[in-house]
Amino acid sequence: MTTFERIKKLSKKFGKNLQEVAIEAGLGKNAIYKWQQQNPKGVDLAAVAKVLKTTTDYLLGNTDNPNPVDDNSGISWLDLDMPYGGKIPDDLKGMYRALAEQYVKDHPESLKKD
Repeated sequence: MTTFERIKKLSKKFGKNLQEVAIEAGLGKNAIYKWQQQNPKGVDLAAVAKVLKTTTDYLLGNTDNPNPVDDNSGISWLDLDMPYGGKIPDDLKGMYRALAEQYVKDHPESLKKD
């Protein structure tokens, strides 16, 4: 599958046409169509990957997994204003998540946007 075909497939999954994806990525509306005949610039491909919530590796065919692996998923020490560095252990993430969920249950008004 070509880069263009992968972009088209993911676009369809998100219910978007290629022009919409291109515009969201900050490109000209027909930019992606040109990629049928020429290779995209790295920065342009990265912008499209971000819109489609995937990686450039997937779009280039270096992997068949369209879902990026996020090693920094969840919260970090910096999110908690604790500059310890490193990753928060999974068991602590669960505890912090449970605390946050309980807080939201007790204070539903905290989710309202100004």
